[in-house]
Amino acid sequence: MNRIENIFSNGKAFIPFITAGDPSIEVTERLVHELANVGVDMIELGIPFSDPMAEGVVIQAADNRALSSGTTTDKIFDMVRRIRRTCDVPLAFMTYVNPVFSYGSERFLSKCKEVGVDAIIVPDLPYEERDEIKPYCREHGITYISMIAPSSKERIGSIASDAEGFIYCVSSLGVTGVRDDIGNASADMIKNVKLVKDIPCAIGFGISTPEQARAMAKISDGVIVGSAIVRIIGQYGKECIEPVMEYVGTMLAAIKEEYR
Repeated sequence: MNRIENIFSNGKAFIPFITAGDPSIEVTERLVHELANVGVDMIELGIPFSDPMAEGVVIQAADNRALSSGTTTDKIFDMVRRIRRTCDVPLAFMTYVNPVFSYGSERFLSKCKEVGVDAIIVPDLPYEERDEIKPYCREHGITYISMIAPSSKERIGSIASDAEGFIYCVSSLGVTGVRDDIGNASADMIKNVKLVKDIPCAIGFGISTPEQARAMAKISDGVIVGSAIVRIIGQYGKECIEPVMEYVGTMLAAIKEEYR
């Protein structure tokens, strides 16, 4: 099995998101190693972008901090190359389409393969325009992760039939960010996916507490947490490693102990 298939091989998956370069490339590199050591199933690395339309204020601020610290796509690729010398955790880039196009789609996906990135998630690329990137993913063996949202509705069947790796289920409409109420739209979306294809579904957007993580794990194959972690990084800066790991430990316990 490849690394993406391994994500769900031991039950419910926990997938944290961090913005590469926030507060620095060095801290991000340390975070990846620490997260891998405690047993997360995959790590999403956000490529900072100046106009992240799907992001709330927390990740927008992280993007700004990363860009201000001098983070570039090439520096992120170099970081992943270093990580891969000693770390085998599955890695996915979360990126907007503009950085990929600016870098050159073929060149970007070729570089992903070269340094050891396993998957790519592009939230602002509509399903109908997936062929702008997906053929390059196929050529270089990079898994293209499809997303569905409550607004996908009748398109869920088409997206599911074409999906690979797993499906990223957006829990609610709007941008990323911590939410008090996740809602129950994800359960219906996942049911509709499973009617079409037996593929893992992981829920993201808004999950921040162990109780929410436990509830979402009950109806899905995995849980994705981003803004809550990025907020801790923003609060503690270069001293964020310990508080992030403490938080991640509580989330892992909530998901893994009951469902594995």
